[in-house]
Amino acid sequence: MKLVVQVKLLPTPVQASALEATLRACNRAATHASTVAFDRGLRDRNGLQKEVYADLKTAFGLSAQPTVRAVKKVVDAYATLRANLRAGNLGPAASRRYRKALSTPIVFRPEAAQPFDDRCLSWQHDARTVSIWTVDGRMKGIRYTGHPDQLKTLVQYRRGESDLIQRGGKWFLVATCEIPDAEMFEPADWIGVDRGIANLATTSDGTNYQGRRLSRYRRWQARKRAELQKKKTRSARRRLSRRRCKEQRHATHVNHVISKGIVSAAVGVPPARTQLRAWGSTGRGIAVEALDGIRERVRLRRDQRGTLSSWPFHQLGQHLSYKARRAGVPFLGVDPAYTSQRCPRCGHTERANRPTRDRFCCRRCGLAGPADVVAGVNVRDRARSVWVFVTMPVPPSA
Repeated sequence: MKLVVQVKLLPTPVQASALEATLRACNRAATHASTVAFDRGLRDRNGLQKEVYADLKTAFGLSAQPTVRAVKKVVDAYATLRANLRAGNLGPAASRRYRKALSTPIVFRPEAAQPFDDRCLSWQHDARTVSIWTVDGRMKGIRYTGHPDQLKTLVQYRRGESDLIQRGGKWFLVATCEIPDAEMFEPADWIGVDRGIANLATTSDGTNYQGRRLSRYRRWQARKRAELQKKKTRSARRRLSRRRCKEQRHATHVNHVISKGIVSAAVGVPPARTQLRAWGSTGRGIAVEALDGIRERVRLRRDQRGTLSSWPFHQLGQHLSYKARRAGVPFLGVDPAYTSQRCPRCGHTERANRPTRDRFCCRRCGLAGPADVVAGVNVRDRARSVWVFVTMPVPPSA
């Protein structure tokens, strides 16, 4: 399993100046290579490297290995663009966004991340320093820091490239770590998880992670942004820049807390913090609704679009997936159709079974309860059925 570890660099002013010049030179070189690839229709790495290798070294001051990394970044960017076009992420073929993506070459921002392999970047874990290639020569002894758990993972499992990132005047290295998968156990039962907006996650055990505080925080951030945007002053723009991504980081932290609590409930490990109150029985798997493509399936009023766009359900599913995999917990995505309208006792499905957002009451057998808990129970029941087919032995061919 691949995870990324981010560490913060602590360069001196001279080192920071060299890093900034390196990042800008690499991205200018990548933009030049992208223009050549677009004009001449080059898509493979070898063909593009033959065309631009000499130019990138002489015109942009790159050495051999950074030149190769810049070419690979361009090829990967065009491969990602083609995948997005095939998947329809840029709209239909007749849309303006689709046509613009096809008619213009990819341009890299001056501060865009730059990958470095082990030939350009080396780690000295004991001294907590890195040595990195720059346009001003090899810079040694650049200090870094990070969370102790992240640093331990970095020492044990780091593999492949590391990306140099500049964000808000600060410098970071993002390293890829290859962590071995834990042995997956056979689940005794399942925890069904229903994701929503008012309640971010509700389990079949009845544990509810409300989204009221997150929604209130988002509204407060929106008001602050509007106030600063109205001022149109230099100090207001600086404050807006400092507040950028703060809301996203807060939502990510909330998702980490929720996913950690649910995985702790599945494996039966007592949580380390009082925030994680989902400790339950042991040896269970985790099942969620497969909500892929929900933004394309629903039509919303204008005042609802911002709420849905900022709903972090996909990230919560990703956190649950990789934390479960790391702990060896089985993880399933099940069909989400009518999970909030189906009665888990008699199977009756009707829209009237959910008279309000928070309440469920079956019109046939009279079963009543919180709507999100009932949906979680339906997700759990579907996971039980799906797991039977997943683990069924393949019948011998006739």
